[in-house]
Amino acid sequence: MNDILIIGSGVIGLSTARALSRYKASIRVIDAAYDVSEGCSKANSAIVHAGYDAEPGTLKARLNVRGSEMYPDLCRELGVPYRRNGALILAFSEDDRGTIEKLYQQGITNGVKELRIIEREEILQLEPQTNPEVVCALLVPTSAITSPYEVCYAMADHAAVNGVTFGFGECVESMSYEDGVWHVKTSTGEETARVVINCAGADSAKFHNQMSGKEEAKIVNRRGQYYILDHPDVLPFDHTMFQCPTKMGKGILVAPTVHGNVLLGPTAEDVDDPKDVSTTAEGLAQVVKACKLTWPNVSVRTAVTNFSGMRAHEVHGDFMVGKVCEHGYEAAGMESPGLSAAPAVGEMLEEIIAREENLEKKECWLPAPERPKPFNEMTDEERVEAIRKDPLYGKIICRCEVVTEAEIRAAIRRPVGATSLDGVKRRTRAGMGRCQGGFCSPRVVEILAEELNLPMTSICKGGPGSELLVGTIQEAMGKEAAGV
Repeated sequence: MNDILIIGSGVIGLSTARALSRYKASIRVIDAAYDVSEGCSKANSAIVHAGYDAEPGTLKARLNVRGSEMYPDLCRELGVPYRRNGALILAFSEDDRGTIEKLYQQGITNGVKELRIIEREEILQLEPQTNPEVVCALLVPTSAITSPYEVCYAMADHAAVNGVTFGFGECVESMSYEDGVWHVKTSTGEETARVVINCAGADSAKFHNQMSGKEEAKIVNRRGQYYILDHPDVLPFDHTMFQCPTKMGKGILVAPTVHGNVLLGPTAEDVDDPKDVSTTAEGLAQVVKACKLTWPNVSVRTAVTNFSGMRAHEVHGDFMVGKVCEHGYEAAGMESPGLSAAPAVGEMLEEIIAREENLEKKECWLPAPERPKPFNEMTDEERVEAIRKDPLYGKIICRCEVVTEAEIRAAIRRPVGATSLDGVKRRTRAGMGRCQGGFCSPRVVEILAEELNLPMTSICKGGPGSELLVGTIQEAMGKEAAGV
């Protein structure tokens, strides 16, 4: 039996697990997916929002601003990308100016620093490719960008070296509390724990209602579609470029990524199925049409991929963080700015649970595993030294993103390492370039099979059911010779 069981291995669950790993307690994280960060956390705008958009006085506003302040030190500690590039929220009419002024006042009330309303001339000086019909904008210097799945992987590794265990492919079917013990029935058996924490994203309302015994929460599944453009020689925008938000979200944006791509999106579509992350011609056309207002010269001819992500919108609009019942806690309804707020959510749950459950801190909390500098960011001198220490750095597996065999093998050997093609891709960027894995995937599959001691036919794209190979050439020839 575990002391603490966390349901959900997205950025919220992992932030909580990492924070609680400071204490003398056996902690286990379970997820229905086969890797961390497979839900809302892997597919979003990758923005660390400053906190101007959240309604003053809400938990969402407080945790957003606190989380944003925590991110620079967090990313430095974990060794993941972070860049404070700033944001512009654009107004294209005098009516929009009223929205900009409201956002400014909200931001000031929430404690966001350095906010300014700027006019057309300064906007075009900062970002010359902006539509010249812009009227004014809110300048948010403290807005930043990161890599959400890399944050998750690093948090998982840090939690793991401090004793947290993980169970993947465990879909929670029901839970009950009897005689001081939580019994959580999953698709693979039963987990028992003294304390349960619900960080289940799209399923968080369902588990909230089971834990509280009341139908108090409801999640609306809100899908957002995106384009990713290839690395341009020069980024069209340095700032994250927003339009005025609506009741459906922060609107469609044009943003640089920490890896030098350009991100367009997202749409905001309410769907019934939380797993429906398909893209549609209509949705992607909407992205392009909306982006033209910000960037008249936008083109998707250099698109390397498109994707959809899901937001878990709780109908009451605010985050639900804290104690639900005896020895039961939650972080539910964690839509945007959930990524931005995640460190603060973990901090808040740590404080509540440590106090309520009388947890004792460890004498020693191990630091996060050190992250080697990516080969594609090294100088020539650093590359020579890396190859001298490990010749596998001299074998380029992914040409588009310049990823080496040494980095791929290291990604599989991490404390919570890659077990699939997608797991390697998001940990190393092998397969994220313009050929989308067309060149490197066969070799990555070979390396996974070698490292995991599995037949190549067992290697999956993302989990069981997505196997990439169905047999060998010899088997196929044998069937043909037999007339099968």
